Amino acid sequence: MKNNTFECNNCDAQFTKWTGRCLECGKWGTIEKSQTPMTKSQSDPMENYAPIKTVSLNEIQGKNTERIKTNISEFDRVLGGGLVPGSLILLGGEPGIGKSTLATQLSALIPNTIYFSGEESVEQIKLRIERLKIKSETLKIGNSSHLEGILSAIQKMKPALVLIDSIQTIFSVEAEGEAGNINQVRACTVKLMELAKSSNTIIVIIGQVTKEGTVAGPKTLEHLVDTVLYLEGERFHEFRILRAVKNRFGSTDEVGLFSMEETGLVEVKNPSAALLSGRPENVPGSSITCLIEGTRAFLVEIQALVTKTVFGYPQRRSSGYDLNRLQMLIGVLSKRTELPLESYDVFLNVVGGLRAEEPAADLAVILAIASAAKNKQLPKNLAGFGEVGLSGEVRHVNQTKKRLEEIKKMGFEIAVIPHSAENKITGLKIAPLKNVREVVEKIIE
Repeated sequence: MKNNTFECNNCDAQFTKWTGRCLECGKWGTIEKSQTPMTKSQSDPMENYAPIKTVSLNEIQGKNTERIKTNISEFDRVLGGGLVPGSLILLGGEPGIGKSTLATQLSALIPNTIYFSGEESVEQIKLRIERLKIKSETLKIGNSSHLEGILSAIQKMKPALVLIDSIQTIFSVEAEGEAGNINQVRACTVKLMELAKSSNTIIVIIGQVTKEGTVAGPKTLEHLVDTVLYLEGERFHEFRILRAVKNRFGSTDEVGLFSMEETGLVEVKNPSAALLSGRPENVPGSSITCLIEGTRAFLVEIQALVTKTVFGYPQRRSSGYDLNRLQMLIGVLSKRTELPLESYDVFLNVVGGLRAEEPAADLAVILAIASAAKNKQLPKNLAGFGEVGLSGEVRHVNQTKKRLEEIKKMGFEIAVIPHSAENKITGLKIAPLKNVREVVEKIIE
């Protein structure tokens, strides 16, 4: 058989079809048809390879992988019980959110750990370790951006845990481009994955989030690694949430809550108590709702401020809550309860720097806005949750029992919930609502 190709007489570049100008050297009229015989391997390449051996499920013997505990229970919870030997973990987040702080704390908890940094010198890393009051007799620190040198050191020293801060600063001589571009990031991650599997070493790589909200460019790493962790939160707020968006060795439902202190990230054992601390008393526009993050329920405070519009169109601003959904709820409240919000500015804030993304927070938002608009405070011992529809109905949300148990646990006495929800729980007064009009008539008034 013959394979028809076109070749340039000037630079020998080959093309699959004829063109008047060579795309490589730019010469005109140098492209000619070239017929090359096709070899047997080209005509039927699968004849050169042996078939892959397959086995049945009964022939496979399961292995119980023993996880390594970090003694940070919130971190272990997100991973599914601890670090898995031979795994490659990506820790992502915005600059300044606390990724290097968390990595430094991990390096001191696992014996025989190496911390490689391409951004900081060993003296700078030591300063951070001293600031965090961390002590470790087995921790090794290295400053390098050369991947091959890092791989050689790992193979020689055989550590249990390796931390690389960050993947954007590492480069390989076998890949094209500068450190941080797509080719380098992908090539370095693939080589680190191969070493992690072959040496049974746990490798944690830190990836910075770009302005577009992606890790190391267009999310080139997420499908290459075993586990992807994100550290979220407002940089100038106290709380941080660690969540897994991919985990080959466990669930992605769990989240970990941390508080940024002077000595680093500190676990928050009771999220509801921490988030409600400092709540003002006798102030209109404050409501409490119960959110579900993974398998955990915790209470958060939602604050609303309603002020008369001075000129022009009324403003709507939100922090920690979707602005489009806020505008929708304001429209529902104005239409179904006849509150004159079209001439008022509305500002909404989720206290603590967290985000209330699930629809269960709708009812608490309605309560806070109506309370602020009427200038009447809600009962201090009241909490509510439920989804609000465009017709003003209050709809059922999932895991009602777990939310009610958390509300009762934190000492609240009244729970405002959808009328259709199950409310079989003792020691808690239930106020079922059908629509937002009942919110104003029964709760606010």
